Amino acid sequence: MYSKTHCIVLKTVKYGDSKLIVDFLSREHGRISAIWNISTSKKAKVRRQYFQPMSILDVDLEVSPRSQMAHIREAHIATAYNTLHLNGNKMAIAFFLAEFLQYATRDLRTDHLLYDFTEQSMMWLDASNRGIANFHLMFMIRISMFLGFKPDVESYSEGALFDLREGSFCLAAPLHNDYLEAEDARKMMALMRMSASNLHLFPLSRNERNRIIDFTILYYRLHIPQFGEMKTLEILREL
Repeated sequence: MYSKTHCIVLKTVKYGDSKLIVDFLSREHGRISAIWNISTSKKAKVRRQYFQPMSILDVDLEVSPRSQMAHIREAHIATAYNTLHLNGNKMAIAFFLAEFLQYATRDLRTDHLLYDFTEQSMMWLDASNRGIANFHLMFMIRISMFLGFKPDVESYSEGALFDLREGSFCLAAPLHNDYLEAEDARKMMALMRMSASNLHLFPLSRNERNRIIDFTILYYRLHIPQFGEMKTLEILREL
C-alpha cells in the first residue's frame, strides 16, 4: 500500500553502506519507522540533509502489514525552516524535542491533533525571536494533554502539593514520594498556563527551567514506564 503523509523526523540511523532507517512522527500513521535507500547521485546526497531532527517532510511511503518497517519512495521538504537549523539554541531545543518525542510517542497510533500541534509548534519556534528559552517546557506539558495524563489544574489551590502519579494537586502529602512540594507545584501550575503566545511573560532562571525539566521528565516516566534516559538533556541545561 502506498501512502503520502506529512512526517516529522525524530531519529536516523545508518544501516549498512546504502540505507538509512528513519523514525518519524507521521500525521497518517502515528509513529512509524521507514528505510530509505541512499543513492550515490548528487541529488540524493542533498536529500540526505532533509533528515535532520524535527524536519517536516512530505513523504511517499510503501507500507506493508507484513513488515514492521515502511519504505520511503520519495521525500520532500514540506515546510522549510528559516532559522531553526542555523540557530544554536533552537537546534539544541529541536534535538531535545526529537528525543523526547521518540520516547513519549513510542506506541502512538494515528493522532492528527498531536501531529498538528507538533508541526505548528515547530513552525512557531522557527519564526519566533522571543520566549524560546521556555518553549520546550510548554511543549512537553502540552503533549501530555494528547497522551491522556494532562495535569488537573482544577484541583489547584494556593499551597497545594502536586501528586505526580495521579496528575492532580492535593493538600496533604500522598502515601508515596512521587509528589512536588508547594513551590514546585506552583511551577507546575504556571507551566499549565504557558502557550506560544505568552512564553515571554514567564521570566525563569536557568536553574528554574532545569528544575521544571527534571520534574516534567519524572512525570512522563511515571506515566510511560519505558520512557528512556534523555541523552540530549545536558546540552539543553546550558540554555
